[in-house]
This record gives sequence, C-alpha cells and structure tokens, in this order.
Amino acid sequence: MKTLVIEREALKRNIGVIKERAGEAVIYAVLTGDGQGAGLVELARILRQEGIGRFAVSEPGEAAALRKAGFVEEEILMLRPTVDRQELEELIELNVVCCIGSTDTAMALNGAAEARSTVAEAHIQVDTGMGFGGFLADEPEKILALYRNLPNVAISGICTQMHARKKGGEDLNARLEQFHRVVQAVQDARYETGVVHAAGSYALLHCAEARLDGVRAGSALMGRCRRRRGDGLSRVGYGEVAVEETRWLPKGHTVGAGDPVTVRRPTRVAVLPVGYQNGFGVARAGTVGFWALVRRWLAGRRRTVRINGQKAPIIGAIGAIETIVDVTDIKCSAGDLAVFDLDPLYAKGFTREYR
Repeated sequence: MKTLVIEREALKRNIGVIKERAGEAVIYAVLTGDGQGAGLVELARILRQEGIGRFAVSEPGEAAALRKAGFVEEEILMLRPTVDRQELEELIELNVVCCIGSTDTAMALNGAAEARSTVAEAHIQVDTGMGFGGFLADEPEKILALYRNLPNVAISGICTQMHARKKGGEDLNARLEQFHRVVQAVQDARYETGVVHAAGSYALLHCAEARLDGVRAGSALMGRCRRRRGDGLSRVGYGEVAVEETRWLPKGHTVGAGDPVTVRRPTRVAVLPVGYQNGFGVARAGTVGFWALVRRWLAGRRRTVRINGQKAPIIGAIGAIETIVDVTDIKCSAGDLAVFDLDPLYAKGFTREYR
C-alpha cells in the first residue's frame, strides 16, 4: 500500500505562522487542488478548528463539497471568473462570492442573478502582471462602470494576484503600487471597495506592505511555497511504500531508462513501487533563473529516501512507476517501509492518512 501522510501538528504550526503574519487581515485559505492535496473537507475542518473560516476555491464542485460537509455559514470565494451560465447558477445557489475579471464576466454574473431575482456577491479582479485574468490596472474606468451598472451584483471586495521574479521579491512593490492606484480610483469615486486583498502565500510571508484587508494562503499551508530561511514553516506531507524487492547488481550494470546510470561497484539495490506518475519527485515551481535550475539539478542528484531510519540514495532518475535506491550499506528486505518527501498536491495512487 502507498500511504500519503499528513502531519497534523506541522500543519497546525503552519496555520499559526500564517495567522501571525496576517495580523489583522482576514485570511482566505486557498483549498484548490483537493485542499492542496491534503483533502478538501479534512483540511477545511482543521482550519475551522484553528479559527480560519474563509475559504477560496477554483471550481463550483469544491464549493458544493464544502457546503455539503456542513460549511454553511463560512464565506467561500471563487478565485476564477467565469461566463458559464451553469457554473454561475450553481455558485449563486451555493451563496459563493464570485469573481469578476472583465466586462463579459460581470454582465454574465449580473444576468444570472437577475434571472433568479437575487443579488450575487462578487470581488473584482485586477491584473497587475500575471495575465491570468482581471481588469488591467490602467483601465480603472471599466472598473468604476461596474459599480454603476450591475444592479444584481453586490461588490464586496477587490483583489489582485502578484508574483515576484526576483529572489528578494523587490519587484512586488511596483505591482502593489499599480493595485493601489486602482483602489484609490474606486475610493475617489466614493464607492466602497470592500475587502482589499493582494497577498498570496509568498507576499504574505515576505512583503508586509501587501498584507492589506485580506490575504490568501494556499501553498503556505503545506509549507511548499517559495521559502526563506527562518520563515517558520514546515513541509507537510510524506510518502510511505514497502520495498518491492532487493537484489545485487554487478559492477558495470546499468540502472534506469532514458539516461541509464552505470554502477561502479557491486551494488545492492532496493526497488520501490513508486515513480513520477505517483507524484514522487514532482515539485512546484519556485524561484526562476539559471542558479535556481542549478539548485534543482543538485537537489535531484542528492535525492534520498529513508529505509529503517537510514538514508538510501536514489540511483539514476526516478522512473515512471518504480524507483531504484542503493541499499548496499543498509540492512533491509522486501516489505520494509521506505519514507520520502512527497508534495500532497501531486500525490496519486496513495491512501491519505492524517497522523
């Protein structure tokens, strides 16, 4: 059996760090990807126990699962704008705060709400450089028109997504300034902005100026956002599989496919029934640039698993469904557990277990 282990205490520590960094800002826990891979409902329950009751999702089905699980009063924010009438009707029925990123999505939401003789709640999305969606920062007149022309939409917030390409996040300030200009234009027109939020996980941890009325924490919950030393987070999630078999390979034998490695001595190997198709070795995008690629390459060459409490280096590349590790100096046999780091977001074929 393949087991994905979610450590409760590590998760709770991360939630504590997020709450401390957020200060007075409200926290939207981003539960996309089946709760960052930790289980949508299971993670939401722990968050509620820890005092976080606002959630963000990207699919109507995620919102429906939360409501069905008893999260009736909690605010749920849809992160993705949509013009799909069926999706909009479902979101309105579920009392989800929708997202408006264009005139088209605004009119679609207003029309869906009007057809149901109700008022839908929504946040306005501003594009400050990521390009996934939202009004451009230099077209505030289109945003102001929303406040005047959507009788069936109550605008309760305005947000943006920011990314930092530079290691220290220095370029966040310029993007934040763009967003501030849009917010100021709304305020100058004497409209209520509602909750103003810009910070995702990275900005929440490393850019105090971005922690406005609200923050969004997703990858930080798992400790798998872009990190800095001393940020207080812990990586959450590891995998367990039983060793499939052990065998001796003679000196000069090749291991792996695609780019085989030749062993330089008689080597005892263990075969693990896990590979990249299960998410083993798959990592989220992090820092960019040449040296980031070098660091990832070096990390791949040093990759190990633990068997009976000892490090066993991986030989060659991680396979699609199997991985080979060097156990020449380790006492182990078939059936012993191998333990390894595993990002819950990419884990496939595992039984999830909270411990």
